[in-house]
Amino acid sequence: MLTLLFVSLFALVDPPTTPYMLSERSRLGPLEREWVAFDEIAPVMARAAVAAEDADFCEHWGLDLSAIRAAIESGGDMGASTISQQTVKNVYLWHGRSYTRKAIEALLTPVVEAIWSKERILEVYLNVAEFDEGVFGVEAAAEHYFGTSAAELTSEQAALLAALLPSPKTRSAADPDRATRERARRIADGAATIERDGRAACFQGGQG
Repeated sequence: MLTLLFVSLFALVDPPTTPYMLSERSRLGPLEREWVAFDEIAPVMARAAVAAEDADFCEHWGLDLSAIRAAIESGGDMGASTISQQTVKNVYLWHGRSYTRKAIEALLTPVVEAIWSKERILEVYLNVAEFDEGVFGVEAAAEHYFGTSAAELTSEQAALLAALLPSPKTRSAADPDRATRERARRIADGAATIERDGRAACFQGGQG
């Protein structure tokens, strides 16, 4: 019952912080972060994030079992996290490779999927994701890297930000290396593809 109440709360109330943000604040001091509503994020940014991290976001219930099977078969059984799983980890749990955390994440993710809308999951994800050391959320990232707002991001800028996920400490949108630029190019293509084939319908709604 307590779990349901906790999950339901953040379906309506924006998480004020996360466990990881708290640990980074204690290490770095003040963080760059500003929450923005989903309709204040450029639609191409939402599509780019989905293309980068979870192209079938609209088609699963939180766990992508085919991706999990493929990861296990390839020996990477700690991977295959959907955007929903990453949101659960970022908001409710701790970072690090732990089977205990992954088990809790796997149990909690379908609960979040049942209570939150897909749009809400993506809104929270984009507002709590780390884009550089001490930089959390897409609004802060847009200002940090490009001097603009999340609403005004271009397709190229959105793809570069999405290319940083989920490893912002090893990649940069300010001075992207060749691998990051290539990843951004693939993401831009993927974002256009999921818009055309309808795989963005569950969160795109009336956005352009």
